[in-house]
Amino acid sequence: MTDQITEHQAIETDALIVGAGPAGLFQAFQLGLLEISSHIVDALPYAGGQCIELYPDKPIYDIPGLPFCTGRQLVGNLLEQLAPFKPVMHLGQMISGFEKRPDGRFAVTTSTGAVFWVKCVVVAAGVGAFQPKRLAIEGIDRFQGKQLFYPLGPAEGFAGKSVLLVGGDDVALDWATALAAAAATARPKSIALLHRRDVLQASLEATTRFKAACEDGAVSFAVGQITGYVEENGVMAAVQVMDVEGQTRPMPVDAVLVFLGLSPRLGPIADWGLEMERKQVPVDTEKFSTRIPGVFAVGDINTYLGKKKLILSAFHECALAAFGVAAHIRPDSKIPLQYTTTSTRLHTLLGVAPVSAAGN
Repeated sequence: MTDQITEHQAIETDALIVGAGPAGLFQAFQLGLLEISSHIVDALPYAGGQCIELYPDKPIYDIPGLPFCTGRQLVGNLLEQLAPFKPVMHLGQMISGFEKRPDGRFAVTTSTGAVFWVKCVVVAAGVGAFQPKRLAIEGIDRFQGKQLFYPLGPAEGFAGKSVLLVGGDDVALDWATALAAAAATARPKSIALLHRRDVLQASLEATTRFKAACEDGAVSFAVGQITGYVEENGVMAAVQVMDVEGQTRPMPVDAVLVFLGLSPRLGPIADWGLEMERKQVPVDTEKFSTRIPGVFAVGDINTYLGKKKLILSAFHECALAAFGVAAHIRPDSKIPLQYTTTSTRLHTLLGVAPVSAAGN
């Protein structure tokens, strides 16, 4: 299939980074310092990985040089640091295909149909691609994409519909308030939030905004769980909701938006022939290469003797992996070690004015 892709259709670059978490972002920066072009693919519609999905506002205290930062701040800093290299990110898509081309490069495809021809692949997928947890209701998945949604993007596309949101975290509440605040032409006919408990699992800020929308009558809140659905003429006309007292009633809906959290899945990467060990990729500790020449792995996805799953450890791995990638791409060239403090070449790449100082 990939042999039929023309050079005008494929995206050609030196390296493809799988994962836009802290490891993936810092990997792109380290490659940039070595003048290696890269693209980044991530299943989430935004950069940040676990930092944004699991603890965006929780404190992190062990990043070198930063006594304190949140996950969101760390990702923001990494994106700012990476900006001079103008990273190209392909978000909201998963890797779906991987094979070696006759010319020695890799052909990598994604779930949206994008095709990359690359010299190296760096897997920085953490514990896997985050995918939405699904409703455990038999038969309901056939409405997915029509009336059943697991949203990751912006809150739009439900004008004039009766919308039921399922969940109680920040994302669910933010979606509810965003839909309620939409312009009249884009606003749903009704908005309801269903959560299994009357205690929401959201931040104070998100909860305050949501309660204000409820008080204004823009959103309604119910406690219960979906146990089934009512189908009429091939359309989901309502869902069956069981309340805390065990009573079940139908709730008319045009669209159901599910926010039950995300769970990581390694996906097709497990089938690349990397000799996985407990869902992790074995690597050497010189250049963090895998058993497949040209494929590297950094961050939580890899394993080696003494491995510690820390962000600061991943940063160290990225630096060494960058030199490994450079050696693979330019085997006949000596890769110099340069310091950002003193190297005029790096100053040019970073777009900063050179400073007169010793050390690194």
